[in-house]
Amino acid sequence: MQQQIRFCKSFDGTRIAYAVSGEGPALVRAPHWLTHLEYEWHSPIWRPWIGALSSGRTLVRMDERGCGLADRGVADVSFEAFVRDLEAVVDAAGLERFALIGHSQGGPISIEYVARHPERVTHLVLLGSYARGRFKRQPELRDEFEAQLKLVEVGWGRDDPSYRQLFASQFMPGATLEQLRQMSELQRMSSHPSEAARILRAFNEIDVTATVPAVACPTLVMHARGDLRVPFEEGRRLAAMIPGARFVPLESKNHILLEHEPAYARLFEELHAFLPGDRDTFPALTARESQILDQIAQGLDNSQIAARLELSEKTVRNHVSHIFDKIHVESRAQAIVLARERGMGQRSRTS
Repeated sequence: MQQQIRFCKSFDGTRIAYAVSGEGPALVRAPHWLTHLEYEWHSPIWRPWIGALSSGRTLVRMDERGCGLADRGVADVSFEAFVRDLEAVVDAAGLERFALIGHSQGGPISIEYVARHPERVTHLVLLGSYARGRFKRQPELRDEFEAQLKLVEVGWGRDDPSYRQLFASQFMPGATLEQLRQMSELQRMSSHPSEAARILRAFNEIDVTATVPAVACPTLVMHARGDLRVPFEEGRRLAAMIPGARFVPLESKNHILLEHEPAYARLFEELHAFLPGDRDTFPALTARESQILDQIAQGLDNSQIAARLELSEKTVRNHVSHIFDKIHVESRAQAIVLARERGMGQRSRTS
């Protein structure tokens, strides 16, 4: 598996980096803190996530403004800017319909996006997320949170990792020393200390409580019981506010789940069962027929499909005939419309 890193410009000219990996129906991961597309690709913590999310899907990830490969030192670091950056990436990737996953701060960003563009999101997954930032849900602790932001500003740029490891242990209290070291390094690489503090402060001010009830697409909310960064009660509260949402508690203390723990396996079991796959979308089709239908939805003709899949044109024609019979359409145009409505054919539109 490979990733393709691309750039687009957001509403204010800020360059946002995004990466595409895998093949199949589109899944977009909303922006959140502590990202670096290149570092994550080789990270023992995040690479398993990328592989699992890309399995059978076209995964689109992005660096948040001020983080990773995106422009740094930008003037506007705000919740509104984060939402508009997501809009820019989705448009640049050419996605029409897709599933959306919001982890941590990516959750409220996803909620706002769904409220603004309900016709584009087929399914929403929220993990370790919230409707209210720290300043909103615990205003009496604002001084304590501000002190933590000061630690970020003065400590993260130092060679001594002590300050960064304090935060790493909150994200992953169940991690090994080596995993904490890796997380500390991601913190150092992801953003400049002063910029990291600005991003955190913007997240702390988030409040999408009034927007949450507008979410109308199928929604899965998952939250670790012992999460130290975002209290479990915030996840439960969020799920209760979304009409028809399913809530899944995860038995872990980690905000970022680790590959070796049972909660990680449970997370991806639930996620894959919830998100529609191409074969799940048309259960009557064989794996090869699903693959060919996806190519048809991309706009390829029989000769192009034959070349790409190393089949004869006659074999492709036979498959196409069987596909039309099974999905009850009479023309290629009808097949394209139906397949795209169900999330297929996204890869060419992200090329």
